[in-house]
Amino acid sequence: MRRQLVTSTSVLVLLLAAGNAQAGMDEAKAFLDAEIGDMSTLDRAAQEAEMQWFIDAAKPFVGMDIKVVSETITTHEYESKTLAKAFSDITGIKITHDLIGEGDVVEKLQTQMQSGENVYDAYVNDSDLIGTHWRYQQARNLTDWMANAGKDVTNPNLDIADFIGTKFTTAPDGNLYQLPDQQFANLYWFRYDWFNDEKNKADFKAKCGYDLGVPVNWSAYEDIAEFFTGREIDGKKVFGHMDYGKKDPSLGWRFTDAWLSMAGNGDKGLPNGLPVDEWGIKVDENSRPVGSCVARGGDTNGPASVYSIQKYLDWMKAYAPPEAQGMTFGESGPVPSQGMIAQQMFTYTAFTADFVKEGLPVVNADGTPKWRFAPSPHGVYWKDGMKLGYQDVGSWTLLKSTPDDRAKAAWLYAQFVVSKTVDVKKSHVGLTLIRESTIQHKSFTDRAPKLGGLIEFYRSPARVQWSPTGTNVPDYPKLAQLWWQAIGDASSGAKTAQEAMDSLCAEQEAVLARLERAGVQGDIGPKLAEEHDLAYWNADAVKKGNLAPQLKIENEKDQGQTVSYDELVKSWQK
Repeated sequence: MRRQLVTSTSVLVLLLAAGNAQAGMDEAKAFLDAEIGDMSTLDRAAQEAEMQWFIDAAKPFVGMDIKVVSETITTHEYESKTLAKAFSDITGIKITHDLIGEGDVVEKLQTQMQSGENVYDAYVNDSDLIGTHWRYQQARNLTDWMANAGKDVTNPNLDIADFIGTKFTTAPDGNLYQLPDQQFANLYWFRYDWFNDEKNKADFKAKCGYDLGVPVNWSAYEDIAEFFTGREIDGKKVFGHMDYGKKDPSLGWRFTDAWLSMAGNGDKGLPNGLPVDEWGIKVDENSRPVGSCVARGGDTNGPASVYSIQKYLDWMKAYAPPEAQGMTFGESGPVPSQGMIAQQMFTYTAFTADFVKEGLPVVNADGTPKWRFAPSPHGVYWKDGMKLGYQDVGSWTLLKSTPDDRAKAAWLYAQFVVSKTVDVKKSHVGLTLIRESTIQHKSFTDRAPKLGGLIEFYRSPARVQWSPTGTNVPDYPKLAQLWWQAIGDASSGAKTAQEAMDSLCAEQEAVLARLERAGVQGDIGPKLAEEHDLAYWNADAVKKGNLAPQLKIENEKDQGQTVSYDELVKSWQK
């Protein structure tokens, strides 16, 4: 029996060795020929040199089975189906790249953090968790990792400075905790053809007294929404706005993804407001969260936040298709591409590929889009120097509970899928840009006319005003789940906008209080402030040169302002 077992084991080892012996430069060259070609910022010699580095660095881990996970979007599907296989073929490390829902990724991450069990060897999770990772110290500090324990598996050609999103994955201690893998913004989307129609332009000017164009402020967005709603174009009644309102976890992302900051919630500061961020959470000089409600100097239930929710409710009711109220994020996403929506303030650019498909009502016969992306308008409380929108930055995260050898093998894969060799090709597939060198690549200059302003935006100075959730949020998984329930109550009519935000800030502070009592985040965890009224905290903010919480503006409907899209793009190019 024992002899049989030894013999079987020996055969297995020989089979594994034979399989792994196939990995190497021949496989790398085949991959480069078939998949990459000149679709890279590196020439062929540099591509092969980078592949050789991966082959050499992977040798101690040949034969290992590594499991990583990400949410299901086009970019990650390409990684899972194409790049994972290529990496396995080239290095001999077998990669299983699971694709699951965004909420499920966070749940798996939480399970591993709480249990210490190695569920996955690496995670692509949103940089929205940067405050969580920094405070709990359960994720590897990548700055330290790359210089020390992981130095032997860190690509010398990784070029951290080339990534456009590392400021979002860097904690207040100055260290990098996550490596960007994909990045996309939410932008204003509009029917460029309808906005340039002479009759539409003349009718809008006659009705509103100013030119039809890209709205600079929410008042103009509202005027445009009213103008187009019910208007007949090409024999169909159209709508001036699109959104979604079903009480569902995706409703939470709709708001934590910077909707409040677009209205003017929080303080000035890029990438995030300080001391009050776009969630309305305030921190002290040591980055300790001190409150969420106005009563503690926060802004989650302040006038700017309530205004943002009220506008969401009003526009949904008046200007969106009736069915939008019962839709989730996923259900509402394709609707503008069906040809009946004039504009949408909140469109994730991750879906650009789905908006440029041949044959869609919003695509011309030559493949150019009838629509464009532009910067989102801002609300009446917004001031220069504040963030203006959200960027999702899905980022590689290595937890300390993952054994070192498995973390090293997973880190090699993470670097492979963001390497300069593959990044241009991957970016053309998923359109989730992470490297400056890729953004400037000639292939994107050539393709830009068919992407509706996406490349122009990422090459513009405007992009710095779009950023993910910042470090004020001490426990993203616990706090984020509160939002969809609170906003859902407002969306369904069960609560007013003010009541919903009062409830939300109180629930957020209950979480902060529990974290403070537990002391699990040490001297960078929450420390709740004393309570005072809005006037007190506004005066305190003004005295310190800050904004939040702002006092209520009596006339929240200011004069509409628009700008010509073509002139806007020209100004960026200058």
